[in-house]
Amino acid sequence: MKRVLVILGFFGGLVVLWQALVSAGLWSPVLLPPPADVARYLWRAIVDGSLAEASWITMKRLMLGYVIGCVLGLPLGLATARSKYLSDTVGVLALGLQTLPSVCWVPLALLWFGQTETAMLFVVVMGTLWSVLIAVDNGARNLPPIYVRAARTMGSKGLHTLVKVILPASLPFVVSGMKQGWAFAWRSLMAAEIYVTILTGYGLGHLLHFGRELNAMDQVIGVMLIIVLIGLLADKVLFSPWEKFLQKRWGTGK
Repeated sequence: MKRVLVILGFFGGLVVLWQALVSAGLWSPVLLPPPADVARYLWRAIVDGSLAEASWITMKRLMLGYVIGCVLGLPLGLATARSKYLSDTVGVLALGLQTLPSVCWVPLALLWFGQTETAMLFVVVMGTLWSVLIAVDNGARNLPPIYVRAARTMGSKGLHTLVKVILPASLPFVVSGMKQGWAFAWRSLMAAEIYVTILTGYGLGHLLHFGRELNAMDQVIGVMLIIVLIGLLADKVLFSPWEKFLQKRWGTGK
C-alpha cells in the first residue's frame, strides 16, 4: 500500500507540475497537451464508447495473432533445439528475422494480403513467432544434460522426452520468450493499425493515426496512456502469476 501511494504521489506531482507549466505559458499545449485536456478526451471517448470499441478490436487482433505465433513457435523451437539441420536453417533464419523492426513486415503484408485483417494478423504473427521460437530453442539447449540422460535411462525417448522432460524444464525460458513475444506483438499490431486502414474496425493504432492527422495531441497522448495501461495489466494477469509460480517451483524466489 505504501508503495502504491508513493507511485501515485510521484505521478500526481508530475501532473500538477506540467499543468502549472502549461498554464504559465512556459510550454505550448500544441506540442504536449496539459493533463486536463487528455483527461477530457479520455472521458469523452469512454462515454461515447469509441475507446472501449477500439480497445476490444485491438485486443481481438492481438490475441489471435499472439496465440498463433506461440502455437507455431513452441514446437518449432523444440525441433530446432533437437535437430542440427533445423538449427542451421530455421534457427539462423529466426535470428535474422527477429532483428527486423515490426514495421518492416507491414509493406510485405500489404502487398500480399492488401488492406485486410489478414495483413494485420500476418504482422502480429511475425512479431511473435521468432521471439518464442528463439526462447524455446535457448531453453532446451541450456538444460543440464543429466535431465535427458536420466529420462532415457528410465525409458523415455522421442516425443515423450520433448513433451515430458525438455519442455517442462525449459518453462522459465518459454515464459520469458512468450513475454517478449507479447511485447513484439503489441509493437507489430500498432504499426499495422497505423499503416493498414480497413473498414472492419478501428483499433487503438487507428485512433493514434487519426489523432496525428487531426493534430489532436490530447487524443494521441490519451491513446498512448491506454496502451501502456493495457500492457501493464496484461503483464500482471498473464505473466506475473507464471513467473511467481516458476520462481517458487525452481526455488529461485525470495
